[in-house]
Amino acid sequence: MENDILELNRRAWNSLVEKGNRWTVPVSPEETAAARRGRWQIVLTPTRPVPSDWFPDLESARVLCLASGGGQQGPILAAAGAEVTVFDNSPRQLEQDRMVARRDGLTIETIEGDMADLAVFDDRIFDLIVHPISNCFVPELVPVWSEAYRVLRTGGALLAGFTNPVRYLFNEDIEYSSDLLYVVNTIPYSDREQLTEERKQHFLSEGEPFEYGHTLEDQIGGQLEAGFVLAGFYEDRYPPEEDKLSMHISNFAATRALKL
Repeated sequence: MENDILELNRRAWNSLVEKGNRWTVPVSPEETAAARRGRWQIVLTPTRPVPSDWFPDLESARVLCLASGGGQQGPILAAAGAEVTVFDNSPRQLEQDRMVARRDGLTIETIEGDMADLAVFDDRIFDLIVHPISNCFVPELVPVWSEAYRVLRTGGALLAGFTNPVRYLFNEDIEYSSDLLYVVNTIPYSDREQLTEERKQHFLSEGEPFEYGHTLEDQIGGQLEAGFVLAGFYEDRYPPEEDKLSMHISNFAATRALKL
């Protein structure tokens, strides 16, 4: 089942690149040039920049952009001086990072793989892991957190964005609904288990990825269980005019977790 989801979501994200989804659009040459001059920011969640004091000195820091293809975070961090590896399930997303690297003269390593299996990496080799919202595309979080902990050096940090499970409670396509929000799902949530067969077929035909709404216990408690110590937290939302639920509540969050 998990391998099935991995392949379905690989194809879906390849398709989203072709469609120009916002999370597949690479940064501009102007943005990488500014990063080289020390003026940069990245996001882990829809709109709110990561606080600058969450980052170590990036000069020669070894950074893993985990499930972070698309030519967004990786090129900015590389331009800021880091030694960047982008690890992602989608070949087309990784190609976005390679394109920016060629265009702007950056050095970025790209590796295709499952965010829950980092066996390609040795223990304790990264100073920083940047993990924007993406673990909603895997069924289990324990391997993601434990593998992240393993490959981080002592003193390293994991910066992770995630979806608050409240987002998965309501009727489908909530951002386009003009009426009330109806609670129809349970948490933890799974598209594979809770979507109707008709909607599943729609996802498959339209090339949409399947998602999972993980509990806060798995998102935050899972990091603690893996051995991390939480050192930072913030919430975020889409602009209310773009997303109905964001009119009422912040439904995304980010954590800074340290390996001490």
